[in-house]
Amino acid sequence: MIFRKKRYVRIEPKEKVEVKKDLWFKCEKCGKLLYKKKWEENLKVCPHCNDYGRMSAYERINLLTDPGSFKELWADMTSEDPLNFTGVKAYKDKLKEEIQKTGLKEAIVTGECRIGGVPCVIAVIDANFIMGSMGSVVGEKFTRAAEYAIEKKYSFVCVSGGGGGARMYEGVISLMQMAKTSAVAGKIKKAGLLYISVLTDPTMGGIAASFAFLGDIIIAEPGALIGFAGPRVIEQTIRQKLPHGFQRTEFLFERGMIDIISKRADLKDNISKILRILYT
Repeated sequence: MIFRKKRYVRIEPKEKVEVKKDLWFKCEKCGKLLYKKKWEENLKVCPHCNDYGRMSAYERINLLTDPGSFKELWADMTSEDPLNFTGVKAYKDKLKEEIQKTGLKEAIVTGECRIGGVPCVIAVIDANFIMGSMGSVVGEKFTRAAEYAIEKKYSFVCVSGGGGGARMYEGVISLMQMAKTSAVAGKIKKAGLLYISVLTDPTMGGIAASFAFLGDIIIAEPGALIGFAGPRVIEQTIRQKLPHGFQRTEFLFERGMIDIISKRADLKDNISKILRILYT
């Protein structure tokens, strides 16, 4: 038998199809490729595995506040460099880099708004800015926003989403913000006003150990990582395997540390209902 050798002719496409990376997003949990616009329309929640992506401060504000009602306060406040921190990277350079990358002046955005028609003061921590770590400006703006709410007799809503703890670049000045923000949270309660704390992924470190857990009503998004030290640090310290879902929203809800678990799409409605019950 005679076998003829097959000849393969390579066909080149006339035009190369370009896939633009900025149009697609890969889910960190399930690995599925998502059309970025659709993912954003779905409030950054994966339609396949229901994993919650992190939203920026202004995305949160657009989601929660009535259209056109938000008026930003203390927008130009920026951090100083009290320790003249150099290290691997100078703090001044780090701040410039973060401002350029995120378009924010700091890791917190504060302002006056309406939610479901009810006037409020809102503060939102953004994990995109130095992991939402709490420095002097974060503590100062939170405190000013809370005092403004007391002055106006408005409800205070805070959305926490910081995993950086106290900002090491500012040393003890950063640690002091935990006591400062906790004290002003107590002032809100003394004034007989409502403080709603919304916990998102991640709410860790100094933020979790201070104002985030001092709300009258604590709401959390599903699956958010919430706690002080992270699970890996705890496991390495105590040399024990932690329970399944440890430091996640559902785990904390079962143990009475969270009042409401709210889907992102329902968050504004749930806050509005609480405000209307108390103010109408």
